[in-house]
Amino acid sequence: MKYAYYPGCSLEKTQRGYDESVRAVFKALDQELVEIEDWNCCGATMYMSVRETVSLSVSARNLALAERTGLDILAPCSSCFTILSKTNRILNEIPEMHRDVNEALAEGGLTYGGSTRVRHPVDVLMNDIGLDTLKSRFRRSLSGLKIAPYYGCQIVRPDKTFDDREDPVLLDKMFAACGGEVVYFPMKVRCCGGMLMTTFEDTALKLNRELLQCAVDNGAEAIVTTCPLCHFNLEGYQDRINRVFGTTFRVPILYFTQLLGIALGLSPQNLGLDSSFIPLGDKITTLAEAHYA
Repeated sequence: MKYAYYPGCSLEKTQRGYDESVRAVFKALDQELVEIEDWNCCGATMYMSVRETVSLSVSARNLALAERTGLDILAPCSSCFTILSKTNRILNEIPEMHRDVNEALAEGGLTYGGSTRVRHPVDVLMNDIGLDTLKSRFRRSLSGLKIAPYYGCQIVRPDKTFDDREDPVLLDKMFAACGGEVVYFPMKVRCCGGMLMTTFEDTALKLNRELLQCAVDNGAEAIVTTCPLCHFNLEGYQDRINRVFGTTFRVPILYFTQLLGIALGLSPQNLGLDSSFIPLGDKITTLAEAHYA
């Protein structure tokens, strides 16, 4: 299969490990990613507070570029995935808004017909490629590693359809099939606070402390994420959380594609594992370097 790849701003710059691991995993599974030529920022959430038509036009430009290829968009970033999906839904449900956005796009020689599907890698891996195919490609077992899959608050809510909105399970199934032990993690769709870390830091630190504590209390040795901002908050602020709350967290935070890549037998270098702030620990390091027995 072939997909129009939309890395987005975070994967392009600060979260290269996610970009590298997505590309490596899909290549290993014989899936072609064609990066959308001249893509732009999805608009993120702040654009909506300025002017809706502008926000939708910024986002729809990417949909229009992808539509030219005739391919589904693959958007790994949870925020990008949500914004692109929301734009798609609004334009298909509100003809007047669709018309106004197309008038804006026309200034750049584009038009959007509404046919592009926005997909998340979890959806494609589990529902297009399928668990049986993944199992046939595993080269390393994650046996002995206790994993907390953290879906975050965006990729399955409020209007997504590829997994249960309140109790998503696709990552649980994926890593159980890899041989890992998926721990009970009742906070798997709780918000990390997102951009609150830049505005109401005390609140955001508390939210992330609760997520880390829940994972640790249930025995997790690693948290896997699907979102650059969740990943950054949970990993990049662990030291500050420890200072503020007197905790001693040293929980490795990995993108789900990095851990899946280990199971597929890919090298740590190809998965961007060298960019982690928190040491991966002996167990994950050994798994990354050991051949599947």
